[in-house]
Amino acid sequence: MNNTCSIFFRAFVGGGLAGISLMEGNYIFMLLGLSLLWSVSRIPWAGFCWGAIAILWSHRWLLALHPISWVGINSNLSLPITFFIWFFCGAFGGGLVFVWSSLRNFLISGRLKFSKLENKIIFAVLLSVIWGLAEEILSRGPLFWIGIGPSLLPEDRYLAGLARWIGSGGLASIHLLIGWWIWQVSIAFEARKKLKKIIGLGITALFLAHLLGFILLLDSPIVNVEKVAMWQTNIPIRQKFSQEELNALPSKVHRALNKASEMKASFLIAPEGTLPLNRAKIRDFPIQFISGGLRKINSSQRSSLLVFHPGEETFSEVLDKSRLVPLGEWIPSLPGFFENGLSAVGGLESGTPSRFLDWEGPSFAGAICYELSNGKAIAKAVKKGGEWILVIANLDPYPISLQKQFLSIAQLRSIETSKNLISVSNTGPTSLIRSDGKIDTLLPSNKEMIALVDLELNSKKTIYTVLSDIPIIFEVLIILIGFLSLRN
Repeated sequence: MNNTCSIFFRAFVGGGLAGISLMEGNYIFMLLGLSLLWSVSRIPWAGFCWGAIAILWSHRWLLALHPISWVGINSNLSLPITFFIWFFCGAFGGGLVFVWSSLRNFLISGRLKFSKLENKIIFAVLLSVIWGLAEEILSRGPLFWIGIGPSLLPEDRYLAGLARWIGSGGLASIHLLIGWWIWQVSIAFEARKKLKKIIGLGITALFLAHLLGFILLLDSPIVNVEKVAMWQTNIPIRQKFSQEELNALPSKVHRALNKASEMKASFLIAPEGTLPLNRAKIRDFPIQFISGGLRKINSSQRSSLLVFHPGEETFSEVLDKSRLVPLGEWIPSLPGFFENGLSAVGGLESGTPSRFLDWEGPSFAGAICYELSNGKAIAKAVKKGGEWILVIANLDPYPISLQKQFLSIAQLRSIETSKNLISVSNTGPTSLIRSDGKIDTLLPSNKEMIALVDLELNSKKTIYTVLSDIPIIFEVLIILIGFLSLRN
């Protein structure tokens, strides 16, 4: 009984540490949390508790949805709906770790030759790469925002450099292995057995991994430089659709465009959803303008990235949002039940999956808000010819902690593809991230600002850009063959 209580206590503590890491960006907490996960993974329900606590803590920003009465939802339903979304995410995360823990028990069943440390390492690598591959697959669906892959940023950029070969899923696998190593060190310390060997192997592997990541980050060429203006509008979402704000928007847009023109910018970028459906009073752009906005195709409404050229009254190129937020922007057809979702703009329809946009300026890979978490889609757009990455977002009314998560993922996308990344959000983060993952410019949150940055362009293709998750799939197969050889 005491042992069971100890296991669940460690699961709660480990999940809490992982959640704090994802929420606040403390990488050491993630490693400690993962080491505790390994120590309790033989009980799947303990794994469920670990995953649920990690998600509930790291996704506390979802509670900022309340009150949602401003989008037409009954005020009495606001809090229950908000808590339902939060608890659903926690249960989903817990269920995933439950499945991983159950898989661990299934693979370890039977007689295994685990007397040697090398064989234990093979088993740990197998479980770790399975987790990493699962994160890669989940990142392409609607129920994924952040995994453990980006959690080492911004603190350990050099280790993150390995993402140029193995992507976010590969980094997640490395996280699991480091957590397993910490757990093995604690076991060896208590048993006073093989301690020096385990510590030596781990430190050597970490040194070599950091050295390789550092070398990979050095290869960040520059072909051309564009002057780009970033406009952080600072228009709170709960005020955005008021008549006062809608009336003031045309003059705000023209002031921003004129200022960007005076700064000699090639083009101005505005956040997700800046332009409403009715843009009759917004025209005659003095310079090229890339803005988030709404548009209609027949009877469907879309959230889009719109490109306007000087002298034209309508957009010339468009990239529609493909990955919609469940409930927030899209909901299954259920008669009489929030048919328009919880979004202030009503229900939306998704666009084509491609994130590549070719226009008069430098071609780019574009993402709208949490499409940023789909590394493969962005890598495919870069492979197709994208010379940089553009992300527009609307992260209000969520807290600063979500902006930190967003920046970590943005840094990882720039490292994976070796591309400069510009992120423009209404209240932040608005930033320029270099191709080596270093944050070059970051505007203060919750302030209206226009900043001019030097966007460095290149046509380099990394291994991850070209091969995506093929390396980690092959790794799973090779390690699985090695693992099966351990069985009698």
